[in-house]
Amino acid sequence: MITDPTARRGRTRPPRARTASEDGAAGGPGRSGARRGPGDRPGSRGPARTPAPSRTGSRVLGRVLVAVLAAVALLVLPGPGTGGVSAEALSVCQGRPAKTVSFATGELRLYRTRHYVCAVTVAKRPGTRRPMSVSLQPRGGRPAVRAGRFDRQAGPVTVHALNRCVRASGWVAGRGANTGWTLC
Repeated sequence: MITDPTARRGRTRPPRARTASEDGAAGGPGRSGARRGPGDRPGSRGPARTPAPSRTGSRVLGRVLVAVLAAVALLVLPGPGTGGVSAEALSVCQGRPAKTVSFATGELRLYRTRHYVCAVTVAKRPGTRRPMSVSLQPRGGRPAVRAGRFDRQAGPVTVHALNRCVRASGWVAGRGANTGWTLC
């Protein structure tokens, strides 16, 4: 056993095993296979090591940051039902409004994209469940129908109508309207 001069009260410390980097790449202390730094001298406690940046830590931090920013955006930014926009102005169909037919108890609304036409029947006074229906038929095709007891709207129904006329009808509580062949 070698006595450590810095040891107190006569305690001894066993010799430290040398690593391959301290001995050099060729294996011996006198060989110059590896570079030595100021902390790699024999008798020192080894090189001063700085911790490497953790990739998993930064990934977790990034995920947490994204979640926090998304939550803040949901709280701060107005949603589709706020900001003075009424629920009736929002559409469940894609495309631009093509035609609207009003009747005593509701409206039949048609929307058009390049390839498709969409129809929905909306009640004038939503709230109570009542029989409603919407039907949309392309010329030369079968009609798409949605019927039942609804509280606000019937539909949407969508048909492929590229270069075709369509016929739509809708009714709410026994009153309704149809368009005839349109959007030709």
